[in-house]
Amino acid sequence: MKTIQNPNKSTSKNSDVFFNSGSGIKRAIIYSRVSTADQDAQNQVVQLKDYASKQGWQIVDVIIDVASGGKDASERAGLGKVLTLGHQRRYDILLFWSLDRFSREGSRKTIGYLTQLESFGVDFHSFTEPYLSTLGVFSDAIIAILASLARQEKIRISERTRASLQILKQQLNEKGLRLGRPSVSPTRITEAKKLRATGLSFAKIGEQLGISRVRAFQLCKGDAKVCSQMAVET
Repeated sequence: MKTIQNPNKSTSKNSDVFFNSGSGIKRAIIYSRVSTADQDAQNQVVQLKDYASKQGWQIVDVIIDVASGGKDASERAGLGKVLTLGHQRRYDILLFWSLDRFSREGSRKTIGYLTQLESFGVDFHSFTEPYLSTLGVFSDAIIAILASLARQEKIRISERTRASLQILKQQLNEKGLRLGRPSVSPTRITEAKKLRATGLSFAKIGEQLGISRVRAFQLCKGDAKVCSQMAVET
């Protein structure tokens, strides 16, 4: 088994920070992740346990994922459990080694998980990145910054999507093609309506025209403008 080495070499600056300002014992979950089975998460876990103990937190669970950080919560059983238990308010603090050990899905998805935990009333703290924490006096500022970053990421994705669509439109126009669903000719609509007038069901109309029953209904009830926006024929 390969032991994961501490990327910061020294963790003394982290262990000097204490957050036990509230009353009662805080319940903590330790989350650790390694990418492959030949890596050992215990080096992370031992130091995280030691840190939690120094804070006076009660460790209620240690959750370890062996998976790529690029996979989402539906593909990582451990992360899924973290979110589920958070929703159930089964713990108060999530402690993890670093943000990239928590998730590598991109800033928007990662921040989404953290803000989701915060909405459950669960705090989070990064052991090697103490500034990534909702503990202490700057918790509101951290949440505001994370929410702002998530909004900016959403805007950037939207802008990239629009730019890509514009380029695709130009390329199709140069070839005499059009982006979007094909329009339906009035003749096609008339044909469907004539069959309907003979008393045929929409299912039978669909069989004769080689389309679905739902599509037959759309053609019989719609007009050329509406049908041009419908789904392509099946």
